[in-house]
Amino acid sequence: MKNRVAVITGGAGDIGLETARLFLKEGAAGILLVDLEQDSLKKAAGKLSSDRVKICAADVSQSEDVKRYTEQAVREFGRIDILFLNAGIEGTVKPICDYPEEIFDKVMAVNTKGSWLGIKYAFPYLRKSGGGSVIINSSVSGFQGTANVSAYCTSKHALVGLMRTAALEGAEYNIRVNSIHPSPVDNRMMRSLEEQFSPGNAEEVKKGFEKMIPLKRYAANDEIADLVLFLASDESRFITGAPIPVDGGLTA
Repeated sequence: MKNRVAVITGGAGDIGLETARLFLKEGAAGILLVDLEQDSLKKAAGKLSSDRVKICAADVSQSEDVKRYTEQAVREFGRIDILFLNAGIEGTVKPICDYPEEIFDKVMAVNTKGSWLGIKYAFPYLRKSGGGSVIINSSVSGFQGTANVSAYCTSKHALVGLMRTAALEGAEYNIRVNSIHPSPVDNRMMRSLEEQFSPGNAEEVKKGFEKMIPLKRYAANDEIADLVLFLASDESRFITGAPIPVDGGLTA
């Protein structure tokens, strides 16, 4: 990661923070953390304690905000080499017939449009840098369905199509684009989903999910970050257009 500049959306969340920590450890020249709330970003940056980390509060579903964070990264560090499109929301847990349309629209805007906008505005700078790596955080829900989370599953499936298209468009410029597909990860999002699936019985829901995973546990945040680091680095220089599970065997 030496001399590399990375932009991480969802940077104040658990996966974003662990990825930033790993990038710094491996020598990244600069990291821009992007998230919705300034206070959360300040706390995340405080945990990293590095002058190589900058922050930008932005709504990834809004074109002007995405353009602004992209330009800030270039202004702060002079270039962009890595884009980790990690921002995402879970929506609610309801059958399709009862699912609120406004929440469906919001999930699609953040999870899918947010990644599309990120690529749209970063690609020109990645070209100027001579190439780079884009990593999209999808989900095992990008491979299969789960009842009662239609918006989330739809948004994560859509990211695979976006990733493959961007990989083809980026190849001539040495821009690699891949997606990662975690199983449940032990963090805030899963606490929210567990409670929504069965209010008051979140722990039992967790045990049920764990039984579905051949390795019998959730992923840790740093295990997701390890895969992101690999895809961001030259160790994966011949990998593009790949949807890669990191799921303890769940999709096997």
